[in-house]
Amino acid sequence: MQSKMMKDIYIGLIGFGTIGTGVVKVLQDKAGFIKQRLGARLVIKKIADLDITTPRGVDVDKDILTTNAGSIWNDPEIDIVIELMGGYEPARSFILKALHHKKHVVTANKALLATHGNEIFETAEKEGVNIGYEASVGGAIPIIKTLKESLVANRIKSLLGIMNGTSNFILTKMTDEGKAFDVVLREAQSLGFAEADPTYDIEGIDTAHKLAIALSLAYGKKVNLDNIYREGISGINSQDIEFAKELGYRIKLLAIAREEEGIVEARIHPTMIPLDHLLANVNGNFNAFHIVGDASGSIFLYGQGAGMLPTASAVVSDLVDISRELQKGISCLKPARFCRQGDDDNIRLLPMDDIRTNYYFRFSAVDRPGVLSRISGILGEKNISIAAVIQKGRKQSGAVPVVITTYKAREKDVRGALVEIDKLEVVLGKTVAIRIEDDKL
Repeated sequence: MQSKMMKDIYIGLIGFGTIGTGVVKVLQDKAGFIKQRLGARLVIKKIADLDITTPRGVDVDKDILTTNAGSIWNDPEIDIVIELMGGYEPARSFILKALHHKKHVVTANKALLATHGNEIFETAEKEGVNIGYEASVGGAIPIIKTLKESLVANRIKSLLGIMNGTSNFILTKMTDEGKAFDVVLREAQSLGFAEADPTYDIEGIDTAHKLAIALSLAYGKKVNLDNIYREGISGINSQDIEFAKELGYRIKLLAIAREEEGIVEARIHPTMIPLDHLLANVNGNFNAFHIVGDASGSIFLYGQGAGMLPTASAVVSDLVDISRELQKGISCLKPARFCRQGDDDNIRLLPMDDIRTNYYFRFSAVDRPGVLSRISGILGEKNISIAAVIQKGRKQSGAVPVVITTYKAREKDVRGALVEIDKLEVVLGKTVAIRIEDDKL
């Protein structure tokens, strides 16, 4: 018996930049492939952008180009709206208008979802339409589907991620080639891996957006972006990278989430990771996620976390998912997050002061007897136990670097100890502190 064929599924695209161009290219190049798998054609009916004259390298009918985004959500034939313009406004307003017009939405806008996701997800639920956002975290890596679908029966014990390709590229180059931060940053900008203003990438803001989305999926609740601790990589220098190697670590900008008894720790900062850990060997502009579920055990996802075609691949994945539901007359089969919840159902985040982890300290100390005992004495008073010490030879300035690693200690105690140590007349300059993720310590 021949199955009933559905009409073409019409799509409106808002934002015809790099990712928008990639989506058009994938839909054109893979049209037959997608139709064979889906049983229907995905047809772009309209493309809205402020610039509809600049060539994009893909052939589109000029009649479908418009500068009026409203013509997309007001078109009764359009089933799915793709938002790829980025930013907060007017992207937020456009998505909400599309949802209110009963249009399903696909977006890659991580910053918007991390900041206004609660409003957007609630609106989608209320209007009975889908919102797909696989492309917002991890590019082509299916982290959203993994958390929301594949691990639906799991309590997520931990999620560690390298979520920003720019920072990972910079740290990789600094580690492998011994180059300074500023030199590698300029190289990343020349290669197109870093923006002219790299703040979002190197200061962990982009990673925070992605972690906020992942948290809402991993724990099925809302999260306040401002409550996620964030520290960037601009303070990392070659000396600390070399000491990390000597200690058996690599430094990565790591997003960390852990849950225990209903309370979640969430933090982003440069982290020393043992060389034998999978995440330590994720290099260049690649992204990776290490997830531990109570039933699944350890899962590792790795791949291209950004770029035109990898991101477009994730967008098209959402298009196909939504289209399959449309063919069956189903909507919102899967909730926007992990589960459906009440308005006041927020994640309880552990204050950063109460985090317990291992630490690397580098002190610039005057080369005289008794310095190490004075430093270790203050650490001991704050209940911070020393795991290892490295002390190098005399420098021309008369100061030597003293490196100490610790067993697990409380963040508040560490900060208090460093304030006291940095006041010592035998310590020159501010102490460098980098957190360590090492189960062996």
